[in-house]
Formats: sequence, structure tokens, C-alpha cells
Amino acid sequence: MNGFSGILKRAISGSVRHEGRPPPLIVATRTDGLGGRLLAMANAKALADRLGYRFGFTWNSRKITDQESHTVDLVQNIFCAEFIDRHWLGEKVRAADFDLVGHAPFTSSDLDGIARQGRRRGWICNEFNALDFFRDDGAGPPRRSEALRAFGYAPAVRRALDAAGTCRLPGPMAALHLRSGDIVHGTPRRRLVFADKVIPSTLAKAIVSELSSKGLTTLLVGQDRAVLDYLQAETGALRTEDFGAGDFKDEALNAFFEMALMARCQEIHAGKSIYAVVASVMGDVPCVGPGALFGNQRAANFVLEELRANEADYHPREAAFGYQWAFLTLEGETSPTHAREFLKKAQVLDPENDAYDLKVAAAYFRDGDYPAGEAILKSRLVSQSPRRSKIPLPMMDIMTNPAGGWLAMERDFEVFFAAAKAGHPYAMACSAYVLLEALGDQKSALEMAERLVMIEPGNPIFRRIRRRVEMGRKPKSRLARARWRLGRLRWPL
Repeated sequence: MNGFSGILKRAISGSVRHEGRPPPLIVATRTDGLGGRLLAMANAKALADRLGYRFGFTWNSRKITDQESHTVDLVQNIFCAEFIDRHWLGEKVRAADFDLVGHAPFTSSDLDGIARQGRRRGWICNEFNALDFFRDDGAGPPRRSEALRAFGYAPAVRRALDAAGTCRLPGPMAALHLRSGDIVHGTPRRRLVFADKVIPSTLAKAIVSELSSKGLTTLLVGQDRAVLDYLQAETGALRTEDFGAGDFKDEALNAFFEMALMARCQEIHAGKSIYAVVASVMGDVPCVGPGALFGNQRAANFVLEELRANEADYHPREAAFGYQWAFLTLEGETSPTHAREFLKKAQVLDPENDAYDLKVAAAYFRDGDYPAGEAILKSRLVSQSPRRSKIPLPMMDIMTNPAGGWLAMERDFEVFFAAAKAGHPYAMACSAYVLLEALGDQKSALEMAERLVMIEPGNPIFRRIRRRVEMGRKPKSRLARARWRLGRLRWPL
């Protein structure tokens, strides 16, 4: 049953236990990739099953393709007709009809009390750790692995899962998930805050060696075929293709096969990738990071050793990401001089990544070498200015535009402010914009912008920064941004 009739059937299904109304809904409405959606759905269904509520989910009925990150197939290509008819709520729901769970501790009594008031249809359960907030009088957490395995999958997905479940393994195995994609090669690499989602390929040899010493064969899972072929030739590890992954050309089917194969391993080694977490939930097996084998500092040193010996064997951005990962792992524990060494190497390998220049400048500022850091900022901002008429310039945007709720340069603001206080104008330019957009201090930002123009009255970058600061912090809501833009058009130049 599809369309309105299917939605109506879902709205009235379920046992009646709340004053004549059907039980409330626990829904998953994420709009990111396959792994994120499946994990949220597993959480929501496990919680709904525990409470005796109804479970629902949203999903696109048209294929969504984001060339830089993921493709999400149609709902009917992932789930069977019966599962869709029972649980699918359409492409989206009205968020105002639901409360949220997963942000603060809650109990079944809390939810029942709210449900009896009848003001909402139920709760949206989208946080990956939502079940960590659920309290149930000492009972164990809801079993999301059972919920995930109980989904009604489409026949083609079921064939992929069954194929992974029946293929013959050579013995005890550990999966090594080597995500690359957008975090290594795309725009997110410039944000520096997603690196912990990825185990760098330059650490793989050390991991395979350590797992082998424990009697485990390594299963390599990743997106970059050339990298996996190289690592197999170097280490003898196996790839998912060795077990039949190549039979599933469709992206979604291949993903399900690989997740199910990972789920059969004794352990999964991965960054904070939801794809690997779903496999971990699917098989009830532990998913651990590189610190579980080596500790973070030793892992970073393995990466640097591998790059010293074999940097040329890796794609330039794979090698640059190795340096980035090592830097972020050791940041705060290594000297600014040492940090600059491998940041500059990453810079050479990935010259379009402004974040490396910003971090090198910050390292100079930490050493008190303000002229060296200032020279980097001036070079990049001057080169970017002719290509973009608006403020912020790309480098400034990295400093103030959060990604995943984090700012890449937040821990460096203090040293930028120190360089600005010492009178270095390009550090002042960056600091004025940080004060405005990141810290919301327009008064201090305007004072600094005025000083900038006094230092170099004819500098077009500084004059544009002053005009931008005078306009105030950019609003976050869509309507507020539209009004702000209209005000900007009327602003005298």
C-alpha cells in the first residue's frame, strides 16, 4: 500500500493504550548517508520496541546523489514493500509535531507522561548516542542489533546480506575500515574536524602487522581501490573483493555486503565512521580506533615513519591526510617547530588547502615569530582577494564557519589575537572577523577594523573587512539572512 492510504494505515496501526489514541511514534528522520540513517533507525526501532510504541522513519523516494560524499537510493530499493507500508512516513515529517530524545536523560515514565498529554505525535530519535540517555530501572539498553537485523529489506539487499553471511572465511579475522572519500579528497579535508572519522591509509601497514601478531587476518574495507590493492600487495591482507563484493555493482548493495562481511569479523578497526559502527551493531562486535592497538602518540609516529619511508607510494592527498592526521593527533603534545615540519609537507602535497597555512601561521605565532606567521597570512589573503569580492575570503571562512559543530582554528584564536595586539595587520584582519562571526563581539571587531584602516588606508581588503564588520554578525536563519542581505544592498559604500 502506497501514497495517502499507506500513510493513513500507518497512522492508525498499533495497539491503543493512550486514552483511545494509537501509541506514540518514535521516528528516525536523518537525511545524511546510508550508515547514518540505518543507525538512527536501529536506535529508534529498538527504543520503540522496548516501550511498546510505534516505529517510523522517513526516506527519499527519489535518488539523492552528492558526488562528494554519498548517494542514497530510493526507499523501495532498500526496504521491502511490507516494511515500507508499515513504517515509512514519507520523505519528511512536520518536525513541530514531535519532541526530541537523545539530548538529556529520560525514562519510559517520562515519555508516557508526555504522551498522555497528547500534544505531540511522538519523538524524533536521530542522535547516534540517543540510547545512552535512556534510563530503565537498571535494565539493559534496548538491543539495537536485533532491531537492525529485523528490518524488512528489499530482495536485492537481502541477497547481498545473505551472500556475505555464507561466504567462507579463512579463519579469525579483523576488519580494517579505511574510509577516504570526501574527508581525504574533498572539501571537508579543509575543515580539519572530521579527521577522526578516518584511519589514514598510511597507518594500515602497522595495523595489519599488529593484528597478524595476534593471529588475525585483516579484511581491508575502503573506497579507494588503488590504495587497497597496494596495501594487499604490501601486507597480504584480504579485500572484500576476495569474498565476492565485486558481484554487487550497485553502490548500496555493495555497502550492505561489506557491512555484513565486517560484522562477521572478531573486531572492527575504524575511525568514527558510522558505516563501521553499523557493521559493529549488525554483528554485535566491537568497533575500536587506532588507540586500542597502539595509543594515539605511537599511532601518529607510525604514520610519520611510513611517510618518511614510502610517501611516494601514496596519492598526494592520501599522504597529506596522513600528515594532517598525525598533526591533529599530536597537537598540543608536540612543539610548534615539529608541528610546522609535517604541516609544511602536507602543504606541498595539498597546496589548495588553506587550513595548513593557517595552522603553520599559528605555529609561528606560538613561537613568538609574528613576522613569519604574518607573511603567510598576507600571501594567502592577497592572493585570494582578486578571486572573491566578498568577505569572508576562503581562509577567513575556515576560521569562523563551523563544521560538525566544531571550529578548526578555535584553539588558535588566542595566538592570532596576540599577533594582532602586537600590530600585525593581516593577523588583525583575521582576528576582527573572528571577533565578529565566531565570538559575536562586534564592538571589539569594529575597533580592530578601524585600526586596520588607519594603518593602511588604501588597502582594499582592510576597507572591505571594516564594511563587513559594520554590518554585524551574519544571521543564521534563512529568513534572517534574506533580510540581512537586503540591508546589505542598501549599505553605503
